[in-house]
Amino acid sequence: MRKRNFLAAITLLGSSLGALAHGEAGHAGPLRLEQQDWGIAAEAGQARRTIAVSMNDAMRFTPARIALRQGETVRFLIRNEGQLMHEFVIGTRKALDAHAEMMIKHPGMEHDEPYMAHVAPGQTGEIVWTFNRADEFDFACLIAGHYQAGMVGKIKVIASSPSDKPAKTQTQATHAEHKH
Repeated sequence: MRKRNFLAAITLLGSSLGALAHGEAGHAGPLRLEQQDWGIAAEAGQARRTIAVSMNDAMRFTPARIALRQGETVRFLIRNEGQLMHEFVIGTRKALDAHAEMMIKHPGMEHDEPYMAHVAPGQTGEIVWTFNRADEFDFACLIAGHYQAGMVGKIKVIASSPSDKPAKTQTQATHAEHKH
């Protein structure tokens, strides 16, 4: 009986340490590489471009529209210029609508996903994301009332074309054409 209580306490402690409250900044623990409709998380070293995004108490993001190429890995550097807690959550409109509804019903809900950054006033957060699907996606602050006030933005991911692939170097082209 004692052993079972001890194991239950350890399990409870482990699960509570792994979860962040919705209002805390950052992403904790190992990166979960789970494909979403809007892409997949990436390691910081994979990012080839950094996009600075600011958010404020007027319930706005700057920029509110972002254009990317399919396959691009981006580091979002998100700065909260307001006095209130804000967040930057990437998703489809359907996923964000559902999450926003849950946030109204359960404002203290705990979760930590690699496509979310909860940023305290005056602080900066970051998300590194690979947009491996062409489409139009959204980002938003899902804190109750913020989303409803229009704190949203758009990400347009343009399909890659064959011309987006790196050109062969002269040496590669010459070697490929050389016959033995």
